Amino acid sequence: MRPEVALPVLLPLLSGALSLLFWRSRPVQRFIAVAGNVALLLVSVWLFVAVLADGYITMQMGSWPAPFGITLIADMLSAVMILMTGIIGLAMGIYSLATTGRGHEKFGYYPLMHLLLAGVAGAFLTGDIFNLYVWFEVMLVASFALLILGGERAQMEGAIKYVTLNLLASVIFLTAVGLLYGTVGTLNMADIALRMDEAEHSGMVEVLAVMFMVAFGIKAAAFPLFFWLPASYHTPPVAVSALFAGLLTKVGVYSLFRVFTLIFDQTMGYLQDIMLWGAVLTMVTGVLGAAAQYEFRRILSFHIVSQIGYMILGLALYTPLAIAGGVFAIVHNIIVKTNLFLISGITHRLQGTYQLKKMGGLYRERPWLAVAFFISAFSLAGIPPLSGFFAKFVLVRAGLEAEAYVATGFALAVGLMTLYSMVKIWNDVFWKALPEENKVPASQTSVGDDGRLLKPSLWMMYTPVAVLAMMSLLIGVFAEAIMQVMMLIGDQLMSPSGYIEAVLGGSASAEDALLDRGELQAEIIGDRAEGAP
Repeated sequence: MRPEVALPVLLPLLSGALSLLFWRSRPVQRFIAVAGNVALLLVSVWLFVAVLADGYITMQMGSWPAPFGITLIADMLSAVMILMTGIIGLAMGIYSLATTGRGHEKFGYYPLMHLLLAGVAGAFLTGDIFNLYVWFEVMLVASFALLILGGERAQMEGAIKYVTLNLLASVIFLTAVGLLYGTVGTLNMADIALRMDEAEHSGMVEVLAVMFMVAFGIKAAAFPLFFWLPASYHTPPVAVSALFAGLLTKVGVYSLFRVFTLIFDQTMGYLQDIMLWGAVLTMVTGVLGAAAQYEFRRILSFHIVSQIGYMILGLALYTPLAIAGGVFAIVHNIIVKTNLFLISGITHRLQGTYQLKKMGGLYRERPWLAVAFFISAFSLAGIPPLSGFFAKFVLVRAGLEAEAYVATGFALAVGLMTLYSMVKIWNDVFWKALPEENKVPASQTSVGDDGRLLKPSLWMMYTPVAVLAMMSLLIGVFAEAIMQVMMLIGDQLMSPSGYIEAVLGGSASAEDALLDRGELQAEIIGDRAEGAP
């Protein structure tokens, strides 16, 4: 029994239940929001250290043996993603104390936040494909409720687009799960990986791979069905936007990495070109959309789409180095993108608007805020020695090694366009003087997302921003050590035998099947190295 695998899911559920129990007590809910997320972070560190030492940690729920019961499993990818969830959860718990008004707290903001974190953690740790669907639906319910909290017109319009596309993805996902079960007769992902090689209908396997790619692609906001994200992420309270930006789309990317390295690795020769050009188009459309915007959070929302393209590029190149670079991009983006949304909330508190043309002068008024934005923004653009530079460097190197010169060229060009958008925000928000007609009295900026007066508590907003900016710097400073962890993830994903053995054990039949899979994977990688677009 390894409780550290289940605790990242159980603790947010417990925190949410306690918040509901103390529904009428605002101070208790706020205390639970921080204390519960501190506990989540501590457990995530425990899990990461345990996986680093042991490689894989599994837990069979109800003591039912795999593949008959529900499996929780943590490999290095899961452990890193859980660690990121703990960090962002605590940052949001503290930041929300300063930005969430009484109206939103009264209608369940904190229980919904905990429920969302539980759904994210469950998706990262489940070893069962149907339960992955279940955790996606938990996230969808919680995120939709958070999105419409406040009931403003812009929120409702964004929520309709958000839920419509995500429900479409859920329908495709559930249909694919049903067809997959009918094909292989199991829902345990490790068991599916073994049985998939024996599937009689190879055409059905390719259809299933495409269905999962589309479903997870929509969840990740990849091209062409990404428009729900920039239409919705700028509408809710800023803490909600930051939580969504940091974690939600990354669950879709994580699922792509998990499913296409474990279950559908034999289809990658067929789907690689589709995935590769999908990644390129995601990068390009996202960055062009950002360049056309002049509202702080809409620019950042389009850049979420653009950065998703880099992550998918790592999977599409399908080498251990590329996988490592893609995961590096995920980790870096979770920290940096969350921080940029948090900074946008502070600028809104100070100047009362998200419109760039109505802002200015913050470099002189709040130099430390300007420094935090500079670090996060230029890290997103890939400027050395910040975290984003090393993520993009690894991806570019992997692209050149795979001879994917066109895709690599687009990745570099998109980085320059990202820099353009970040410089635009820097110039309008921090460098130029604030237009005289747009100065806002302090009394009008000290209100929460529901319009109610808040106490001046900027330190609660500055603290998570400063910590996340420092983390981006530290990732750059300790890039070599971080890269060793990323390479371990790449090796584990590209050689899934350890994952399968951890779940199912080392039976003779399993060992024979793993040998066959290893030979097939070597052929795929060899074909990819010979020539790529």
